[in-house]
Amino acid sequence: MVAISSEGGMSIRDVGMVYRRGEQVTTALVGCNLEIPAGNWASLIGASGCGKSTLLRILADIVKPTSGTALIGGVSPAEARAARTYALVSQQSTMLPWRKILANVELGLEVAGVDKADRRRRAEEAIELVGLKGFEQAFPSELSGGMRQRAAIARALTLKPRFLLMDEPFGALDEITREKLNFELLRILKETSATLLLVTHSISEAIILSDTVAVMSPRPGRISHRVEIGFGHDRTADMRDDPQFAAYEAELRHALHGPAPTARPAVHTASTYATA
Repeated sequence: MVAISSEGGMSIRDVGMVYRRGEQVTTALVGCNLEIPAGNWASLIGASGCGKSTLLRILADIVKPTSGTALIGGVSPAEARAARTYALVSQQSTMLPWRKILANVELGLEVAGVDKADRRRRAEEAIELVGLKGFEQAFPSELSGGMRQRAAIARALTLKPRFLLMDEPFGALDEITREKLNFELLRILKETSATLLLVTHSISEAIILSDTVAVMSPRPGRISHRVEIGFGHDRTADMRDDPQFAAYEAELRHALHGPAPTARPAVHTASTYATA
């Protein structure tokens, strides 16, 4: 059994990724570095195609980096996966169509060998948490895409993972449900002390759910800017009204898009001021 460090977080060190297809070579990532201490929360934001999801997939042991190293709890992603120390929620829900929602949410616990009564209780709690109570006996085909994604989130939460990797998990949800789940996730992160890495296109979501927001440059992707979010871990929806929240948004937009263009002075013609 590989020893997973109780103090180690997630680490990305000089990670590069090159895809080769025949004579075509695509450099997706170059020289990426990010340290996420245990119990901290981080987000990756950037333009589509900049390599955010690739970095997440490297940590999830789905792809191997061309160069550099990635660690979870002080061990390789493959070793962390074998020890079941992290859970992954991807952009698209993956539900077994022949299993009802409750059985789908229980699946991770079933694989982990949790007894039937305990996995049923934990699955029901997670289903209620994501707003799917009453749909336990529905099949995935009977739910909307957003509801299926909520079921996938519930399945990940039942495992109470030490590390949570999330790739646009709330992108298919309406704004009200998305914000509710943002703050429910914060509560769960506090209760479990899980370490989070989130990929998102939403600046406000990144601020709500992060201690550190890492901005990635266009391809080849590299981490070009970091913003430390100083709200602590006792966060409520009122944080949106804090002037510092707007300041973080402005800094991140500037990092993503550059300074806003200077407004041109109005040009007035004689007719503008003409009187009848």
